[in-house]
Amino acid sequence: MRLWPFGGEREQRSMERPGEIASAASWDEWASFLGVAGGGRVDLPRVTVETALEVPAVFDAVNFLSRMMATLPLHAYRSAAGEAKRVDGELQMLLNEAPNDEWTSADWRRYMWQGVFTGGRGVSWIERRGVRPVAIWPMDPNQTTVGRRGGRRYYRIGANEYPAADVIDVTFALRPDQLAAYGPIHVGRKSIGLAIAMNDFAAGFFAGGGIPPMALEGPLPQGPDAFKRATEQIQRAIELARKAGRAFFGMPPGHSLKPVGIDPDKGQMTEARLFQIQEIARLYGLPPVFLQDLSKGTFSNTEQQDLQLVKHLVVHWAVIFEQQLNLKLFGQRRRAREIKHNLEGLQRGDFKSRVEGIARQIQTAQITPNEARALEDRPPLPDGDTLYIQGATVPLGSQPVEPAPVEPATEDTKDLADAETQAA
Repeated sequence: MRLWPFGGEREQRSMERPGEIASAASWDEWASFLGVAGGGRVDLPRVTVETALEVPAVFDAVNFLSRMMATLPLHAYRSAAGEAKRVDGELQMLLNEAPNDEWTSADWRRYMWQGVFTGGRGVSWIERRGVRPVAIWPMDPNQTTVGRRGGRRYYRIGANEYPAADVIDVTFALRPDQLAAYGPIHVGRKSIGLAIAMNDFAAGFFAGGGIPPMALEGPLPQGPDAFKRATEQIQRAIELARKAGRAFFGMPPGHSLKPVGIDPDKGQMTEARLFQIQEIARLYGLPPVFLQDLSKGTFSNTEQQDLQLVKHLVVHWAVIFEQQLNLKLFGQRRRAREIKHNLEGLQRGDFKSRVEGIARQIQTAQITPNEARALEDRPPLPDGDTLYIQGATVPLGSQPVEPAPVEPATEDTKDLADAETQAA
């Protein structure tokens, strides 16, 4: 029988207590007598990456963000005469198809982003032949040590050591030493621990048949051993009654059981768990609708949260990853080559908006029809490389001057014209 509903490790605590306590005792003495944490402090469950991922909101956030960033199209471009053109070849294959002969591009990037959104770091090693990249290999961030020697950063995993110029390193946030990284699960461990504690409480409550912690009232035996035997007998009676499906069980004369604490409904358990979803969404910068929280969602603000996702989250992480790739693949002095995400891939699910946007770009001479067809993975057409613009749109001041209107002829004007003809 639990005599007090506090403490994450309460089931493992000893039931031995002092036989008596003075009414003027301090709270620490009362806490020791009652078997709860000293000073009234309640320890939350220990949070690790594995236990945090058991919280549905955390798993959903990590899974959603890593899948989204991993499936964005990633292309290589080369600048020529001030114009950036997309290039194919081995580099494009490494980035958008297969970084090596074991991983697909989506799997490699998803593994990296999972490291970023759990422990706070995703790392990959660039294999080169001379100066040319030939493969990209993901590294386990938990087994990777980051150090500095002679002012230069290096990465060690097992017996291998790599210079920073050959390692793609994306961090959630750097610590002041510029080597270690903050991870969202570590930073938000108290909020996540609270969510785990509520899950455990709900599981224990319903697994126990909905019976809350009880306090035994009545004349109690003196001494810790007798007290322990009495509580164990009462607990055994409750368990037997529940297993047998009986509605009641016998109590010693003059004794009664009363619930301790509050029930989940009065404790606003549903509201508290919903708030924890919003806390976890805040931890990752995600609009709550993407963690399946539609408690305050409407048609209009859900659409705005979709825009917020791209403007204030996806673009930021995309730029961070692009700059890492550009620096590590091409070096500090690169000029003609760059790596960029195609964020238009986020609109693939909205057919109507995508078609209208592409049509508008063609009609305003922003892209050619063949460039528009490439966005839809369609082959080019022979005459599709010309820019078009609507005929009604012309430069200001270039409108033709209209001739003066001609008045219709009357009898007087006809006679005057005949007279002028005869005189001539």
